[in-house]
This record gives sequence, C-alpha cells and structure tokens, in this order.
Amino acid sequence: MNRPDTSFGAGDAPVFAAPWQAEAFAMVVSLHASGLFTWPEWAATLSTELARLRPEASDGSQYYAGWLRTLEAMLVAKGVATPEAIALTTDAWHRAALATPHGQAIVLENDPGVSRDGLRG
Repeated sequence: MNRPDTSFGAGDAPVFAAPWQAEAFAMVVSLHASGLFTWPEWAATLSTELARLRPEASDGSQYYAGWLRTLEAMLVAKGVATPEAIALTTDAWHRAALATPHGQAIVLENDPGVSRDGLRG
C-alpha cells in the first residue's frame, strides 16, 4: 500500500504569505457559497482589479491586496456595506492593531475609539 507524498519540496512556497490573506480568501469563498455573487462575477471583478496593479508589483506581492479591494467593491455593489462603513471599520482595525500588545490577538475591542458596548466613544 502506498501513501501519497505530502511533503513539500524546497521550492514550494506557502499559498498565503500572511494570515489575513487566508482570511480574505475564506471570506470570498464563503460569500460565494452563500450566493452573494457568482464565481464568474467574482473572477471578472478581480481580473479588472488585478489589471490595475502597478507593473512593478507583478511579482504577486499585491495579489491578495487585489482580492481585498475586490471584496470591498463587491460588498458595496451588492449593498452589503457602504464605502464609508468599510473605511470606518478599516480605521478601527488599524487603531486596534496599534493598541494591541505584541504577541496578542488583535480584536476590534482594542480600538481606543470604541467603547465596551461597541459604540464610538
């Protein structure tokens, strides 16, 4: 009986360079599965976004940033979120990251501008 070779070669790179990339990927797959958009619709929107990337970013380093921008655009286009809500939430996460001690999980409640009940202080 032969077992499949699951080892990685020296040239194999991880699929995701950072956890947020895996999370963005998972959100897109989940939203597609829930019926928010079709896969051809996602692919067309992502292709348009990726075509806007600077030529010097053709090394793939901006690929998941393109996923994130496409996800934001799809949420707006489908009426799930407004650009303002996305910007406010992004800013809150950035503040929470700055306020979180090194080595601890970043949670939105760490944003100094958000009170315990989740409202802006």
